[in-house]
Amino acid sequence: MKRYISLAMLTLLLVLALSSFGMPGNVAGPAVAAPAPAPASAPKIDPSAPPPAPVSALETTVEGMYAQVNRSVVNIRVVEQAQSNSPNFPQIPGFPNMPFQQPQGPQIQQGLGSGFVWDTQGHIVTNNHVVDGATTIEVTFADGVTVPAKVVVTDVNSDLAVIQVDKNADKPVPVQVADSSQVKVGQLAVVIGNPFGLEGTLTVGYVSGLGRSLPVQATDQQGASYIIPDIIQTDAPINAGNSGGVVVDDQGRVIGVTTAIQQSSSGIGFAVPSAMVQKVVPALINTGHYDHTWLGVSATTLNPDLNSAMKMSAQQRGALVVDVMPGSPADKAGLQGSTRQVIINGQQVQVGGDVIVAIDGKPVKTFDDVVTYLADSTQVGQTITLTVLRNGKQVTLNVTLDARPSTSQPSTQPMSQQ
Repeated sequence: MKRYISLAMLTLLLVLALSSFGMPGNVAGPAVAAPAPAPASAPKIDPSAPPPAPVSALETTVEGMYAQVNRSVVNIRVVEQAQSNSPNFPQIPGFPNMPFQQPQGPQIQQGLGSGFVWDTQGHIVTNNHVVDGATTIEVTFADGVTVPAKVVVTDVNSDLAVIQVDKNADKPVPVQVADSSQVKVGQLAVVIGNPFGLEGTLTVGYVSGLGRSLPVQATDQQGASYIIPDIIQTDAPINAGNSGGVVVDDQGRVIGVTTAIQQSSSGIGFAVPSAMVQKVVPALINTGHYDHTWLGVSATTLNPDLNSAMKMSAQQRGALVVDVMPGSPADKAGLQGSTRQVIINGQQVQVGGDVIVAIDGKPVKTFDDVVTYLADSTQVGQTITLTVLRNGKQVTLNVTLDARPSTSQPSTQPMSQQ
């Protein structure tokens, strides 16, 4: 009897277990789910409690940066006499132009920008395009004191300028400058300037890109334009009037000078790297000019279409020389430009020139590599070694660099040159 009772009980337990877990192919119907536990009540937020540690730390960092840097950032107001045949002030990226016309007399145009104190002698750094052509300049410090300023010297090739106020004016405090070559994508980037004339405005973001390039707003006598290399890209909001302001790291050190915004876009701003600022500005103050090295070529970066047209491997990298400027260092060294034209994607393209694949033994993958190397690692009178591909064969050329020719107003069809 006990045997039968045990078997019956075992059968009952097995049925209960199967009904609890469900069983594939069970025609008796789906298993009955256990009731869901009641949701836990949301934790109550104590408004008097301090914020989480990471947020609090970031806020403390940014507050300290602002207190340290804002006293060195200034608002710049310029007045310029407009040309009679051009009543409308042209718009420049990152710099607001606010024209007004007097009922009688010469036309006057005004603009606002930013700048920062460089030293204790009253030198202030800003963008060339902020003060270019200015007849009157006023500088307003963070405490509201406004003083006159004069242009010391400008450099259109880096879009930098140095202006000066009385060294005793408001006891200016110089900024601290970092090495922009150590900047990484993803690090904190804080912009301080005067967008729309609103002094002491801070915006926060990150370094969103490196190694960008910007065309110079001028050309040489042959109609060629140049490139500012190693531009820092940030998503920290930049608006009209920020030009000439600072981009600083988490220690309040300048990593770039705010220069431009991407047209028809948001969240894309550009800054001249501090490495270039540290080379150009002292030379401008001490000698009145900065000599950028000049190779004398216009070139482009290879791509699979160009490689195919030149019967090279699709993976070939380098900078294709399109034109060689007559009398330039490249011309004297025997560098050869493109010799024929082809149609690629409906566009007429020049091909057949030398392809620069190395400079002083360092691989060249893009034309920007050439521009960056010349800007960062060379000086006027220095001889460099170019390794080029010419008709499928490797050739080595020694080039002695000259100073870049003087520049003028932008041409209608500029070429990118170095």
